[in-house]
Amino acid sequence: CYNRGDMNIYSAYDPFAWIYNQHWGHSFLPFVLPVLDNLVLSKLPKNARILDLCCGTGQMAHQLTNLGYRTTGIDGSSEMLNYARRNAPGVELRQADARSFELPDKYNAVISVFDSLNHIMSTRELKSVFAQVYKVLRSGGLFMFDLNTEAGYLLEWSGDFTIVENDHVCVVRSTYNRKIHIADFDATIFRLKDDGWYRDDVVLYQKCHAAAAVKSALKSAGFTDIETYGFDWQSGIRVLDKDARRAFFLCRKPKN
Repeated sequence: CYNRGDMNIYSAYDPFAWIYNQHWGHSFLPFVLPVLDNLVLSKLPKNARILDLCCGTGQMAHQLTNLGYRTTGIDGSSEMLNYARRNAPGVELRQADARSFELPDKYNAVISVFDSLNHIMSTRELKSVFAQVYKVLRSGGLFMFDLNTEAGYLLEWSGDFTIVENDHVCVVRSTYNRKIHIADFDATIFRLKDDGWYRDDVVLYQKCHAAAAVKSALKSAGFTDIETYGFDWQSGIRVLDKDARRAFFLCRKPKN
């Protein structure tokens, strides 16, 4: 995941990595894998090379590798990658900035899931991400990612919840500002270790990017055949309208 500022800011994700790995790392997979298979994997050759952009704690990279794809994962957080190395042994993992990464290989597809790109806080920086993705894709390669929508923020980022286990407690307060289209995720985490309880406070931000601005940024990077889909937890893929809680974008690097 990525957020405001330079690479140093990614340390903000490090204390969140443990609780993310415990409770969120696997949660999106059952929902996104059918979408990914339908929109991307079914169109790829066997043993295709896939880049998992903002790979987090590595569960998706592990799944893709198990399916026979040559997978690379990149993320800005060193601690997220530490968990990814445990969850996805043998997968090539690199610490890098989604806005400026460089890789020696070319990929058949690039994916970025679980609203990772909502952590990119401006359209200008989103264009930088898209430009880097375009560079590492092979001719005709596919790029698929999802984003939280305003409907999703209004329904799912407007309250508190608490996770209570024997060895940890996590209190989350989330808000969404409709005027500036920014969501705050404020978590207080208590963990029981050998010599007592320890506390971490984490504040992360997401930007609600309008679909029209995202499509414009993709076009400016050179992508074509841009498709958009809505998504809800109960119904899965649907039409992208004002009520869809999540948006999926699929596009292609033109063939030479």
